Amino acid sequence: MSDQRRVAVWRDGAAVSVPAGEPVVTAFDQGLGRGDGVFESVAVLGGGTPHLEPHLARMATSAALLELADPGAAAWHALVDAVLADWPAGDEGVCRLFLTRGLGEGLPPTALALLSPVPAEVVRQRTEGVSVVSLGLGVAADVRARSPWLLGGAKTLSYAVNMAALRHAHSVGADDVVFTSSEGHLLEGPTSTVVWAADGTLHTPPLETGILPGTTAARLFQQADDEGWPTSHTTGTVADLHAADAVWLLSGVRLAAVVHTLDGVRRGDAGLTTRIRALLDR
Repeated sequence: MSDQRRVAVWRDGAAVSVPAGEPVVTAFDQGLGRGDGVFESVAVLGGGTPHLEPHLARMATSAALLELADPGAAAWHALVDAVLADWPAGDEGVCRLFLTRGLGEGLPPTALALLSPVPAEVVRQRTEGVSVVSLGLGVAADVRARSPWLLGGAKTLSYAVNMAALRHAHSVGADDVVFTSSEGHLLEGPTSTVVWAADGTLHTPPLETGILPGTTAARLFQQADDEGWPTSHTTGTVADLHAADAVWLLSGVRLAAVVHTLDGVRRGDAGLTTRIRALLDR
């Protein structure tokens, strides 16, 4: 148990700091019993959260899709400030924001923030890259766009399938996963956005597949566009990844983890990872 862990909960209109080992939700909270809630993971750099706003915007969108009452940006800023108090500026961290339906029946939602150091494994994958396996998600690429009750594009607490996919990857000696649709179209990773470089262009799957809109991928694409590196939302396949110049998994804390092995096949990055990291460091 690290003494660097921080917790804050929204109570009676204020952010309240709570000891890390103290319970903050009732066992009857619907986020616990049903996974009925949303969350975000935000990088803490230099003692602050420079990329917080896109995460709050996505949190609001996710909450709206679940018809959850969002306490609003001011509440989230107060919670983040509470956990960041006295956080060493030189320590990289991850701040997780959680919003659940609470007890339901018209009662207030549960909103809290957790802060902890970035795990060493995340840093390793960012530095050394990842081995990835492709797994079928079992849905057509357009089914979530046509079925709003499937909550496509929402970052929900219902991550049991995502974690099971990661456990399967670990069982076969890989670090991570790229999901594909029933037609074989690329989707996303359990906790990441897939980006690949081919023919001088950066590609990522279209949001119409119901994938989560990646904040880090959006930032990368904006920086790339500004620099004149073309970007595209492209319907791709695993074969496209094998043929690509480079493949990365992007997420808010891990940033760009280059894929060095895909389905057991080693691959390179054409020297492009340095360029990707430089764009994300801006």
